[in-house]
Amino acid sequence: MTKRTDPVAAADEAARRQARDLLAGAGFAALSWRDPEDGTPGISRIAFGLAPDRGMVTLVSALAPHFAALQAHPDCAIMVGEVGDKADPLTHPRLMIKARAAFVPLDDPERADLRAHWLRHHPKAKLYVDFADFAFVRFIPRSALLNAGFARAYRMTPEDLA
Repeated sequence: MTKRTDPVAAADEAARRQARDLLAGAGFAALSWRDPEDGTPGISRIAFGLAPDRGMVTLVSALAPHFAALQAHPDCAIMVGEVGDKADPLTHPRLMIKARAAFVPLDDPERADLRAHWLRHHPKAKLYVDFADFAFVRFIPRSALLNAGFARAYRMTPEDLA
C-alpha cells in the first residue's frame, strides 16, 4: 500500500494574494476559543479588520464570553470568507488562521491610531469604542489554511499573510 501524499499544497503567489484579499475584505469573522471554566470549545462572530500595519484585529466587550476566554487561553482560530449567492457553499474560498490573541493595553501608544483606523472601517463602533469594557485585541498568526475552493487548498505561514 502506498502512503498518501499531503493533498494540501504550499502557498504560491496566487494563494497568498487570495488570502490577503480575503483578510482585507472581511468586516467580521468566526472566532474559536476555549472556555476558561470547563475547557470546552466555543465560537463567536466578531467584528474584524486589519490594523494600519495589516495585522488582524478586533474590538471586543468584556461582556462577551470570548473576552475572558482569550485572556485565559490566548490560543484561538479565526475563519474569514463568505458564501456567494450561487453554487455549493463549499466551493467558495475561506481562510482558517491559527493565532494567538494579544490585548492592546489602554495606555499603549498605538491605541489612538488603531482606534482611528478602526472607526474609519467600522463607523458604527463610534457608539461604544470608548466604553471602559471594550478592548482591542490583535491576532498574531501561527499558521493558516486557505481552502480556495474544491480541490484547492494551501498551507500558509504568517509571512504568507503579510
